Amino acid sequence: MPQDADMQHFERVGPSSGLTGKEGWRSGISLPSDKLYRRCDLSELRFDTVLDLPDPPGLIGQERAIEAVKFSIGIQHRGFNLFALGPAGTGKHTLIDGLLRQRAAVEPTPPDWCYVNNFTDPHRPRRLMLPAGRGRPLKEAMDRLVADLQIALPAAFERDDYRARRDVLEQEFKKRTDEAFGDLQQRAEQKSITLIRTPMGLALAPTHNGEVISPDVFRRMAEADRKHITGEMEVFQKELETIVRQIPDWEREHRDAVRQLNRSVTAQTVRRPLAELRRDYADLSEVIAYFDAVERDILENADDFMARNRAETGGEPVPQIAQMMRELPTFHRYQINVMVDNSGTQGAPIVFEDHPTYQSLIGRVEHLARFGALTTDFTLIVPGALHRANGGYLVLDGERLMGAPFSWDSLKRALRSGEIRLLSLEQLMSLQSTVSLEPESIPLNVKVVLIGSPLLYYLLTEYDSHFKELFKVAADFDDTVVRSPESSALYARVIAATVRREKLRPLDRLGVARAIEYSSRLSGDAEKLSTQMQHLTDLLQEADYLAGVKKQDQIGAAELQAAIDAKRRRGDRIYQRLQEEIARNTLRIETSGERIGQVNGLAVTGLGGFSFGHPSRISARVRLGQGEVIDIERQVALGGPLHSKGVLILSGFLGGRFGRSGPLSLTASLVFEQSYGGIDGDSASSAELYALLSALADAPIRQCYAVTGSVDQHGFVQAIGGVNEKIEGFFDVCNRRGLDGNQGVLIPAANVKHLMLREDVVAACAADRFHVVPVETFDQGIEILTGLPAGELDITGEYPAGTINQRIVVRLGAFAARMEGHRSARRGDLPGREHRDD
Repeated sequence: MPQDADMQHFERVGPSSGLTGKEGWRSGISLPSDKLYRRCDLSELRFDTVLDLPDPPGLIGQERAIEAVKFSIGIQHRGFNLFALGPAGTGKHTLIDGLLRQRAAVEPTPPDWCYVNNFTDPHRPRRLMLPAGRGRPLKEAMDRLVADLQIALPAAFERDDYRARRDVLEQEFKKRTDEAFGDLQQRAEQKSITLIRTPMGLALAPTHNGEVISPDVFRRMAEADRKHITGEMEVFQKELETIVRQIPDWEREHRDAVRQLNRSVTAQTVRRPLAELRRDYADLSEVIAYFDAVERDILENADDFMARNRAETGGEPVPQIAQMMRELPTFHRYQINVMVDNSGTQGAPIVFEDHPTYQSLIGRVEHLARFGALTTDFTLIVPGALHRANGGYLVLDGERLMGAPFSWDSLKRALRSGEIRLLSLEQLMSLQSTVSLEPESIPLNVKVVLIGSPLLYYLLTEYDSHFKELFKVAADFDDTVVRSPESSALYARVIAATVRREKLRPLDRLGVARAIEYSSRLSGDAEKLSTQMQHLTDLLQEADYLAGVKKQDQIGAAELQAAIDAKRRRGDRIYQRLQEEIARNTLRIETSGERIGQVNGLAVTGLGGFSFGHPSRISARVRLGQGEVIDIERQVALGGPLHSKGVLILSGFLGGRFGRSGPLSLTASLVFEQSYGGIDGDSASSAELYALLSALADAPIRQCYAVTGSVDQHGFVQAIGGVNEKIEGFFDVCNRRGLDGNQGVLIPAANVKHLMLREDVVAACAADRFHVVPVETFDQGIEILTGLPAGELDITGEYPAGTINQRIVVRLGAFAARMEGHRSARRGDLPGREHRDD
């Protein structure tokens, strides 16, 4: 059809469609170019470059989310943790970080937490809570104490006074044993018997003239003499045994005396430095109790200091043993494991845990290999994010938290119990095979912020019974903001802040205007701006690179457009291959001529972050049947539920409009031709209805049009998504073949406000070489596609002759008559013969 005739057609069908005068356009008439792309008004941008603008007061369009975040971090009751949900790139992390830092700066700094040795049960380390900044000095003080005692204690035991007192004890013990054995020896010698030392110990032997009698000589003696000597020896043997039995008691008494002396010397040496420590930490009762336990342990184990000193000074006779002594963690039990050191923290801590595994969240107990065995102690307890954030705020990525085994359950357990209980994974799964620790739990006071997608939030709300108990506040981030002069001015300030933060070249007014228009295109709505700032940042960085290649000092609209085009080209290989196959007629898409029961539908495909539209040929066939509309896509399991719903709506429309006087005697089939993948969504339902009614009315459809839009049971065309990509996809097909002024796309009138088309599409429409036609009802669309009036019921309940609806009624009537004829033939009815339906 020539262009002039086509435009006459638009004017002819326009008055029969609904008017929408307040928008300045009419349904059924090609849209003017100013409705295809909303340009940014430069009068709203009163600056030369963005360097003239201050930073924005905050994220634009997120007032609801800001209120929720402030409420969550302000309320102090348990369970009011925060879940921040929204699309990626909307600035959730930036906003939350800023608000948390403002709040944390005025909150008190939480205490330090330490683990110390439990001297009565080393496998159950004790916790210590100290005011912020006092944990590290305590650790250093204990290290100095142990280092000093390693020198002071050996020195104390080397002093003359200690040696003198020790010698006295040794002499007393020696004197006691010497006196006992001396008295026995003296009395035995008077009986010609003496004490001798043998490998088996002390023994008695007979003597003669001071010499021990040999066994041979003793056997040659007279029997009376032997019996006399033997009797005397038995008496002394009993006395010897009595003395020998007393020796262990004397040794024990001696050791006790030496130990008491050592404790006394040790106490004198330890008392002074511990007194200084007690004075420094007199306000902390837990620390004082710990010092008392340390003192008792040092008094009981003072020999450890002496053994270590001998090993280090070469006193050990075996070098290997000396090396082992140096490696043994003898003095670790006096160390302080500072789990949380808030000495450098001002206000409450804020912890962003990027990898929330179980161990990085709850903490872990490490092991060391020593002499072929795994060993551990309280000094090998490593804190987790909950420890570091205790008394402040912990920010976690929701998806990563759910992806780490045991992390989510452990976080819930800690929040519900109000304490951090450190268990190894082996203990958690009851698979423990090595000795581990059971540290005393630490009280937990933390505000947790989860950041995730809306889907994750709704799934947790639905399926996790504890989620709403623990995360009572949701901060719902919006992905768009209303486009207005005020929001555009704020958006320019956001761009200015991004330029300063990323150290980019400044944008001029035209560049900012193009960035705002690009943001509208991202939002899919000419009346909105996208709040997904990551996309904007990426674009500005790419444009800055291109400006640098050109050696320019500023970024203008040309650089932004070049960045947009380059990004599109990097991702459109599949799209261009599809366009190529359509141009080569491998994929059959007709853009001229007329076909009965065939229409060009439009679909959107997203691959790797790049979305593109492309036409699909939809065909329909009708025949005599039982009123069934067959969705071939559904029959072969390629149609999704939304697509199947759209086809069922077509059945409702047919029944409501043409089946009021009787059942529909037809069977129809619908299919997407050359479709080899899944199809879903109802945006093709209007195109399928056009094809179906074209087949019923035997009215050809102009193939120069493509159609998108869903339809309801009353025939109203409803809005769909991806309208810009769909229009551009069909435009590119027509442009490759040559625009003749007849091609265009029918879209729902409700989608006009979403149009932000490419510049080449807008230019083609402005030159009347391509058309975008909004329709509100099915009747408007069928009139444009067929060139025939749809027809309305007159006062007699009939459609005017020659209209689409009248032709459909006639066709359905013919089907009904044929169906009745078939029924009569099956019953064997003859003309004029009475019969009855059973």
